[in-house]
Amino acid sequence: MPRPISRPLPQAESPTGSRIQGHAVPALFPEKGSVSVMLFGEAPGPRGADQSGIPFWGDGAGITVYRALATTGRAEVPEAAWEDWNGGRFRTLGLRPKLHGTALSNAYPACPTKDGEHFHAPSNRDLLAPANLARLSEELGRARADRSFPLQVIAFGKRAEWVLSRLPEAASFELHALPHPSAQGLLQGAPNRGKGLKLEDLREAWQARLVALLSLR
Repeated sequence: MPRPISRPLPQAESPTGSRIQGHAVPALFPEKGSVSVMLFGEAPGPRGADQSGIPFWGDGAGITVYRALATTGRAEVPEAAWEDWNGGRFRTLGLRPKLHGTALSNAYPACPTKDGEHFHAPSNRDLLAPANLARLSEELGRARADRSFPLQVIAFGKRAEWVLSRLPEAASFELHALPHPSAQGLLQGAPNRGKGLKLEDLREAWQARLVALLSLR
């Protein structure tokens, strides 16, 4: 497998001592073996990946992602992680997932913020910045290396789907889209914006859809 090109990743600007670290979170690949599916979220969450340094690891919405990965045998999750899903705790305890045939990343690599305290969705300018597009292309190139069948790419949320569909090599992978697994994303994507539906039911339905996509390869 070719080594990725060393290139500075975009960083979010966070004031010193702020809650949000703003460090770029690199894509996570399996320790060995090929990749058949790559998942892209929107950006690292302030309580999760921004603290743990691992995509979706500790994010409020990430627990549903890892449940689907564990169900399909695509990830091994330490039992202690389920007890308190928190990126800072994971970092302190050295808890890490182990992936199989799957890679994880985000449409934008750092937790976007304007004040160092609150998450702010990445803008079109952030997503289309040359350094960010180059990063996405390099990660996808690494995932596609030595493959004889198309790479399956799953985007969570409209922002991730939007930027991935605009990459020059978008035709070289199969792009699937799911609503963002956050509470807001699930409610907005549900019929009548989720009126009369329980959030836990929406999470279970979303997880089932992801399991189905992960089982394609």
